Amino acid sequence: MHNNISINPATGETIREYPSLSMEEIEEIIDQSHDAWLQWRKVPILERARLMKNAGAVLRKNKERYALIMTQEMGKPIAQARAEVEKSAWVCDFYAENAESFLAPKLIETDATKSFVTYNPIGIVLAIMPWNFPFWQVLRFAAPGLMAGNVGLLKHASNVPGSAIAIEEVFEEAGFPDYVFKTLVMETSDVKHVIAHPKVRAATLTGSERAGKAVASQAGEALKKTVLELGGSDPYIVLEDADLYETVTACVFSRMLNSGQSCIAAKRFIVVQSVVEEFTRIFLEVAKGYKLGDPMEEGTNVGPMARVDLRDELHKQVLRSVTSGAKLLAGGTVPDRPGAWYPFTILGDVGPGMAVYHEETFGPVAAIIPAIDEADAIRIANDSEFGLGAAVFTRDVERGERIAAEEIEAGSCFVNSFVKSDPRLPFGGIKISGYGRELSEEGIKEFVNIKTIYVK
Repeated sequence: MHNNISINPATGETIREYPSLSMEEIEEIIDQSHDAWLQWRKVPILERARLMKNAGAVLRKNKERYALIMTQEMGKPIAQARAEVEKSAWVCDFYAENAESFLAPKLIETDATKSFVTYNPIGIVLAIMPWNFPFWQVLRFAAPGLMAGNVGLLKHASNVPGSAIAIEEVFEEAGFPDYVFKTLVMETSDVKHVIAHPKVRAATLTGSERAGKAVASQAGEALKKTVLELGGSDPYIVLEDADLYETVTACVFSRMLNSGQSCIAAKRFIVVQSVVEEFTRIFLEVAKGYKLGDPMEEGTNVGPMARVDLRDELHKQVLRSVTSGAKLLAGGTVPDRPGAWYPFTILGDVGPGMAVYHEETFGPVAAIIPAIDEADAIRIANDSEFGLGAAVFTRDVERGERIAAEEIEAGSCFVNSFVKSDPRLPFGGIKISGYGRELSEEGIKEFVNIKTIYVK
């Protein structure tokens, strides 16, 4: 079976096909990984940290090669691919330096002579990861997971098998024992068997809502713990007292990072009526600086989308929205050339009933939604099934902080800044954007046995 195929989205050319493992081969790897875990969990945390530091160094040393793999497989502009490798190295360093304190036993006063809580590894964690940040998404699971004493199995997206294999090589080159981290080049239909396998203890998924529901139900059937980071339709509220030039710069950057293919990209720009016209004018002006180009060229800030089918789906969302009354202000036409290209598309007068108001748009499409005032803007922001990230722009920082902390339904809310993930801060969503947290101390504790010890 050859469902794992690298296709260059800038040209439409096939790079390489990767044969899928049989179920027998997968089961053999699971057995070996479980045996590896029985040893790995006893390795002192300082030794694990030394190896994780090595992994960060391997990433930095091979930055050009890894960046090239990403750009060729999913079209990310090369400068952004290099930055992703750097960020992946950062998360390795972060957990190498902090895992010991995060996982230190916690003494608790009770009527016992001594009582405390330990954080013990649970075993094999299956990671089902997406193509949009092919290195970062994997490392942000693997760094805390391996530092906690678990072992990782990776089922990567079928269009980035080259990235998946390269990540396995990172851990190999860093000196990790065999089978502590393994890539499974496999069919999606076999995932449920892996989740059900008695030696697999948990699953983490970053991906679509549909994939999240499938994995959650399969894991529920097997009573396995899951963490899900699903889609987002992030609202950016722009209040009447925002610094419009700075705000628009942040908004456009967030919408266009990774050619618009990010769960936490700005997607719905909810602008108070009194400044919507000026905001839109500046937005169109700033957007002109974002040009489609060859992702291998240094100056390119927008590459192709990752796949032609995804581009076509996005275009349909735009057409449906325009039919429902959205105003097409820029873009909106499919370029006549091979590859998965789509221009920066900006829609104004967006409101309820339109595809871009309700659905996630995973690509370079911005929806500008007018709001009457602050209260109306908050209502619109929360009028969504999603709840991943959000942002508020205002010169009154206290006002912004209050709205962010108390009013917005999201896992992260940024004030006067675009939403981004950071190893030091917990990351995840609510509502149909998923549950559980990655990164920070919260992230490393998702897949451990939080164990009570009571000594009389």
